Amino acid sequence: MNVESKRCPRCEESLALEAFGRHKGRDDGLQDYCKPCTREYAKQWDRRKRQERRELKNPAVPAGFKRCRGCGEVKPHSEWHRSATASDGLATRCKTCKAVQGRVGHLKRQYGMTEAERDEMIASQMGVCCICLDAPAGYVDHCHETGRVRGVLCFSCNAALGQFKDRPDAIRRAAAYVEGIAWKPTLVAPGVYQLPS
Repeated sequence: MNVESKRCPRCEESLALEAFGRHKGRDDGLQDYCKPCTREYAKQWDRRKRQERRELKNPAVPAGFKRCRGCGEVKPHSEWHRSATASDGLATRCKTCKAVQGRVGHLKRQYGMTEAERDEMIASQMGVCCICLDAPAGYVDHCHETGRVRGVLCFSCNAALGQFKDRPDAIRRAAAYVEGIAWKPTLVAPGVYQLPS
């Protein structure tokens, strides 16, 4: 073996000196392992240490299960969404925590309110829908023009307002129709109709 090369004990190859990193503590001034072997060793060491830290933090998580960062519960893998970026292929929070997080984010983005503010509004309505006064309130209603929150409705009443496109005249005609006041437009001229007053 000449001085122009060095043997790596890990891959057992004789390589040029440039293939080894510097190490001031060694007699020859070079690391024991070649650069690729050193990188691989560092990755394995890091992976092992991370696993040890994970096991210390989350003791007794059986195979096929995972601990949720949100609720702290150990749940089976079927309770998790897939994640291509995670090391184990599963999301960091269980489906339940992710759904709660999604609702909180939606309320904040869409209406600028927190769950506590919504719950306070429901309590002020005695827990029922403002329109039908029958079904439990659960859907935030807002003006589509101004974005102002008007109240919390049941699903049916909220959907009905959406179908009427928030038009008070259409809602009044619907109310009159339901009350039995039949109205029909009168033909005044070809293509021109007059609505009853």
